[in-house]
Amino acid sequence: MAAPDGTAGEASKKRSKLPLMLGLALMLALGAGSFFAVYSGILFGHAGDRADDHAPQVEALPDIAFVAVDPLVITLGAGNSTRHLRFSAQLEVPKQYQGDVALLLPRILDVLNGYLRAVDARLFDDPSALMRLRAQMLRRVQIVTGEGRVRDLLVTEFVLN
Repeated sequence: MAAPDGTAGEASKKRSKLPLMLGLALMLALGAGSFFAVYSGILFGHAGDRADDHAPQVEALPDIAFVAVDPLVITLGAGNSTRHLRFSAQLEVPKQYQGDVALLLPRILDVLNGYLRAVDARLFDDPSALMRLRAQMLRRVQIVTGEGRVRDLLVTEFVLN
C-alpha cells in the first residue's frame, strides 16, 4: 500500500541515471574498438595483405590511336528555314593503320559531308538521331578506309544552329 505522505511515489519517479550513462559509455567504447579492429586489420587480417590479395587485374589498353576529322559546317534546309550543323569527330584506329587512315581523310570528309547534306533536316529534331547518324557515318567511313582500319567514330562536336 502506498504511504499517505507520498514518499513511495517520489522514489519510483527519481530513478538513478547511472546505469543508462554506463550503458551508453560502454556501447560507444565497444563500437569504437570494433571499428578500430576492422579498420586496422586486426580482426580480419592485415590491411597490407588484403590490398595485395584483392587488387583488380588491370589489362593493358589496346594499341589504338585517334585520327581527328576536320570540323564540318553544313547548311541544312532551304529558303528561310536554313539551319547550320557544326560537326567534328575522332576516328579510333589500330596504331598500325593510323597513317593509312590519315592519308584517306579527304575521302572521309567527302563521304561525311555528302551524307550529312543528304539527311532530312527534320531528323535532327529526334533525340535518338545522333546514335543513328553515328552508326551510318561509321559504316560509310569503314567502307572508304577498308575493313578493320577504323574501329569507332567518336563524335566530339555536334551543334545545330
